[in-house]
Amino acid sequence: MTRRQIRGLGAAVLVSAFLTACGSEDPEGPDPRASTTTRSAPAVAFGEPETVADGLDAPWSIAFHGRTPLVSERDSARILEVDGSGITREMGVVDGVSPRGEGGLLGIALHENRLYVYLTANGENRIERFDITGDPGALGLGPAETILDGLASANYHNGGRIAFGPDGMLYATVGDAGSRDRAQDLDSMSGKILRMTPDGGVPQDNPFAGSRVYSYGHRNSQGIAWAEDGTMYASEFGQDTWDELNEIEAGGNYGWPEVEGIAGEDGFIDPLQQWSPDDASPSGIAIHDGTIYIANLRGERLRVVPLTDLATADEHFVDTYGRLRDVALAPDGSLWILTNNTDGRGDPNPGDDRIIRVPLR
Repeated sequence: MTRRQIRGLGAAVLVSAFLTACGSEDPEGPDPRASTTTRSAPAVAFGEPETVADGLDAPWSIAFHGRTPLVSERDSARILEVDGSGITREMGVVDGVSPRGEGGLLGIALHENRLYVYLTANGENRIERFDITGDPGALGLGPAETILDGLASANYHNGGRIAFGPDGMLYATVGDAGSRDRAQDLDSMSGKILRMTPDGGVPQDNPFAGSRVYSYGHRNSQGIAWAEDGTMYASEFGQDTWDELNEIEAGGNYGWPEVEGIAGEDGFIDPLQQWSPDDASPSGIAIHDGTIYIANLRGERLRVVPLTDLATADEHFVDTYGRLRDVALAPDGSLWILTNNTDGRGDPNPGDDRIIRVPLR
């Protein structure tokens, strides 16, 4: 039985639907128009899902240190290590995290035995890194080193996803922090996807000299990943009309706040797909074997997009596990999906939040 069936029938369903619409990732309500995406035939086959770990508190990001999964919790500021039996232990607590609204301890990434974190502190967002100490089962964090600070923060639109690209550079999604016009201002890092060296410096081959800005005109991107050929893709929260899947080009302008969704206007790069926020609110994404996997919050589903036909999509686990914050490819080739029902906007079932492992066939 799905979560929506569990919620009951009749008036109970209506009340739940109303609360779901009001408890969105952004305070604005959704536009009722349908997605422009064409439904595709299922491109992948999933094995039986299983719960790897449960009892998580507002988890936000999952990454693998070798074969060991690490998870960030937004409000507690904890980094958790998950063992082979699904038991979690506190690897460390990130000092200085100031959770409010959508802010807190957000994305994590791993590079050369270091853990990178994106966090909301008092008056700013920043990126820090830590040496990883110890062995699996007893991992710890060394002292914090700030890589980049001074990123604008707010209750909403903090971005927060970080990942290392195939070029070895660190990429970070930075939201507009509620100041829309900053997304078009190349002197601001808000409303951007940034590209930097592992030490936080500006790569010489960035599209704008002396700047970490890689692409701009973003409202609140929360997912980035690369295909096998090096093409970069990003998911993005729209305002109240369209959420987006974008192919990211160096120096590209993605339109916010001048346009939202597919506009067909010169100077702006249109998304590959757009969806009503009620069906989407896309967060973390992963790419494997020619397929993009997109975790959706308000839409409560895993959207699957084949790279061979980027205008189509299939949907899985609709209303089954609630809000989905992140999806990652595990070393064993399975998908790990992170639910996000305990962040104040979800409808948690007993045991939430949890990690769901989905074998790929």
